[in-house]
Amino acid sequence: MKCALFLAGGVEECEALITVDLLRRADIEVYTVAIGESLYLMSSHGVGLRADILFDEFLNETFDVLILPGGKAGTANLEASELLIRALESHMDAGKLTAAICAAPSILGHLGYLKGKQYTCFPEFDGDYGGTYHWEPVVRDGNLITGRGMGAALEFGRELIKALAPEKLDAVDYGIQYEHRFRELQQKRVK
Repeated sequence: MKCALFLAGGVEECEALITVDLLRRADIEVYTVAIGESLYLMSSHGVGLRADILFDEFLNETFDVLILPGGKAGTANLEASELLIRALESHMDAGKLTAAICAAPSILGHLGYLKGKQYTCFPEFDGDYGGTYHWEPVVRDGNLITGRGMGAALEFGRELIKALAPEKLDAVDYGIQYEHRFRELQQKRVK
């Protein structure tokens, strides 16, 4: 499975980097894709980031999973990209797995893809999208995974692993010393 995680100026860095980190720990191929003319951008909290590829390179590849991290400004910058919106529509219409966290699920809501779906997002970004909002860290409904915010980034990344490489989850949980499963994994001696 090949994943693309989109980075735009103002992205919430933890939502992006924790997700990428967890996927790579699970040996899932993931590329960070810059929205804009440069691989370099500034996150919502002033952390400089460098993407793996530019959006033009993304257009020349095929990806199985598209991931949208949040951040208020980052989400606005993602949604302002007409090329990204077209790619999302094509991806969602094909029934492929899409994940969005924090403010970013609102992009899917504005496009009509949350209609009839179970989802979560940062509460202030929940609109009248025609779906059912849940006050949960992460919600999966078919080909859609949504996360509530930065505090749910670990659960968001873990849900992606469950969807893409469930056999890797024990090793990843042990490797990050995931507190909710530590005793169980210690007894199994997962490494």
